[in-house]
Amino acid sequence: MQNESSDTFEQIIEFNKNKIYRICKIYSVHPLEPQDLFQDVVSEIWKSFTTFNGKSNINTWIYKITLNVCLRSKQKSETENKKFVRLESIEFIPVEVPQDKSQQEKYNALASCISLLEENNKSIIILYLEGLPYKDIAVITGLTENHIAVKMKRIRKILLNCITDKL
Repeated sequence: MQNESSDTFEQIIEFNKNKIYRICKIYSVHPLEPQDLFQDVVSEIWKSFTTFNGKSNINTWIYKITLNVCLRSKQKSETENKKFVRLESIEFIPVEVPQDKSQQEKYNALASCISLLEENNKSIIILYLEGLPYKDIAVITGLTENHIAVKMKRIRKILLNCITDKL
């Protein structure tokens, strides 16, 4: 039984690893943080895996854990930044698929605009960009589906204005 749940866990992580990493990357400020956050998320999923009861989709559950870990880390980081100095000179650049300059510029503008949003709006747009329907976003954030629709309309307007200014 232990081996079966381990195989299932590994398959679930393998299926969701890119989604988890993208969210970790958005909530990261420094180059090494996405990898650290990714490890924290996988660890939390592993700790909670046996308690997953199937009331929601496994992917929705993973998104919720990912967002919670990233938000908790960000809050902790903001508190600790007052006490510590980060070593900015150490930089790790992960190997990524090269993009054309125009695409990279658009991506950077969008990422920059998303980073300016309030935390709850940032979580909503990240989940939306991951392709989740409003229903799943509502389950993850604890808001109603209608509230998500209203917030998305406002978020889109804010992002459109921001991106228009940047491009």
